[in-house]
Amino acid sequence: MSENSKQARPIALANWLYFVAAMVLLMVAVGGITRLTESGLSITEWKPITGAIPPLSESAWQAEFELYKATGEYQNVTGPAGMDLAAFKFIFFWEWFHRLLGRLIGLAFAVPLAWFWIKGAIPAGYKWRLLALLALGGLQGVFGWFMVRSGLSSTMTDVSHFWLSIHLLTALFTLGGLVWTALDLRQLANAKSAPARWTATAGWVGAILFIQLLLGAWVAGLNAGLASDTWPLMQGRFVPEYDQSRGFLWALTHDPYLLHFLHRWWAWIAVIALVVMARQVKSHVRMASIAIHSAFGTQIILGIATVWTGVALWVAVAHQIVGALLVASFAWGAHILGRRL
Repeated sequence: MSENSKQARPIALANWLYFVAAMVLLMVAVGGITRLTESGLSITEWKPITGAIPPLSESAWQAEFELYKATGEYQNVTGPAGMDLAAFKFIFFWEWFHRLLGRLIGLAFAVPLAWFWIKGAIPAGYKWRLLALLALGGLQGVFGWFMVRSGLSSTMTDVSHFWLSIHLLTALFTLGGLVWTALDLRQLANAKSAPARWTATAGWVGAILFIQLLLGAWVAGLNAGLASDTWPLMQGRFVPEYDQSRGFLWALTHDPYLLHFLHRWWAWIAVIALVVMARQVKSHVRMASIAIHSAFGTQIILGIATVWTGVALWVAVAHQIVGALLVASFAWGAHILGRRL
């Protein structure tokens, strides 16, 4: 056994990655609250270091409020609705807290990574993966700013749903990568050194799940959850009326009624795919199969409840959290199918 392998601490690394994954899950939850409370445009500047400190005086608060007043969201929506400084402080808190969590996740990853690196505790072949996960975290912050910037024009009342989907899906991809790498490290600790491989089943099920997550992000970005508060019908019919004046492709990427319809019914395609995957996983690790079934079952119930409650805040946030848990359970199942035992 080499000196390097003697110093490696795969279990410690795996536990650390699970902790960071839990922080990412919290980040997704707070991001959902930020979106649902229309808080995302309350901070109009990107200050990665000094922005960690919120306004500490009344004049500082007023200065931030004045910057927000220049946005289209304030001029066309929240301003006419009568937003005052107290209401602004509420939405500012959620955006500030969301960004603060991003900074804390960065520290929670970068500092231990440096420590493990210096101590020689990272097994051979894993340094590049950990650096890639760190880079994804940094990229997530950049995407978050691009998302906010897309909504700062005086003609915009919201952020781009395309940038919102990139921001959210990058977070979910990072979550899956954290879980997968932690599972590989646990395998290594059990003297099974070969990392899991990506299988054909993981590929096609993952593609179907990706489409559902993308549709969900677009639904959130366009407030399309409010397109209907009935289920299973919309507007008293199965297929709702939607804007076809600019062609089907435009409607497919912009029309809230069509996207809401696709999101609620593509979910069943995703369920079928996940059931097929879970049945394969069950013969290896029954608990992982249960996790997949529990996640998508709960997600379907919460999705319907979100519609029926008119996108009630905590129901919709729970829907987003379980969506992230579904990604984690999918990563677990995909890893099991790819293990070389």
